[in-house]
Amino acid sequence: MKQRITILLLIITCSISAQEIAVLKYKGGGDWYSNPTALPNLIAFCNTNINTKINEKPETVEAGSMDIFQYAFIHMTGHGNVYFSDEDAENLRNYLLSGGFLHIDDNYGMKPYVTEALKTVFPNAEMIEIPANHAIFNTAYSLPEGLPKIHEHDGNRPQAFGIFHENRLVVLFTYESDLGNGWEDEVVHNDPPEVREKALKMGANIIKYAFEH
Repeated sequence: MKQRITILLLIITCSISAQEIAVLKYKGGGDWYSNPTALPNLIAFCNTNINTKINEKPETVEAGSMDIFQYAFIHMTGHGNVYFSDEDAENLRNYLLSGGFLHIDDNYGMKPYVTEALKTVFPNAEMIEIPANHAIFNTAYSLPEGLPKIHEHDGNRPQAFGIFHENRLVVLFTYESDLGNGWEDEVVHNDPPEVREKALKMGANIIKYAFEH
């Protein structure tokens, strides 16, 4: 009973801080801290172009922390292993079912680990591919072809996968796109302006969708 009251209070806090976001720190050895300039640049783009008022410096939150309930949007990235303990999985599940949103951007090599880790969060749900006509591709900016390709890795097409709860998208996994690289400072990857713009527009769509659903 006490735990439920605590969660309820944190959900209320989350609704008050409806435009705050954080980076998810996870176990397993993966580099959760990748692309350090990515989110600050995306935040600046969103605050300038889609009228958000997000704190310029994103916070870091651990998967098992109750602090996660303070954020409407959690971003996760990296290259390596991902592990959620039972406590982490339960906390993430409660967060997502209470209105939270998790975006996982594969920086390269995350897919097998993410797939297994998410099974501990939602044992009875599977990631399904999100079609290009889904609202997330047309929320702030129109991207009729769906998820843009930012960096080439294995020659595969970019894909957006999702986990839905009661028709609400609660987990978005962007694969073979590498949006975070496109959000980083231009000097990091030397992406041309039009590629970075596509990445930032897709990021703005994700942020806006998460805040409004």
